[in-house]
Amino acid sequence: PTEFDLRRKNAQFANAVRSGKKAVKPSHQERLSKRSPLSLWALGIVLFVVVGGVIFELARLVFL
Repeated sequence: PTEFDLRRKNAQFANAVRSGKKAVKPSHQERLSKRSPLSLWALGIVLFVVVGGVIFELARLVFL
């Protein structure tokens, strides 16, 4: 296909998506909005415990 054909097909696809047709591949933002935030909370809690434990142990070694 020529460059003209590619540009025309891209323009048709963009117009179809703008008019409400579903894109073949969901955007990154759509995938993030559907993902549960629970995993981020769990990761944050685990990191808090691990980092807090390391800091606590270092403080214990230094001060005791």
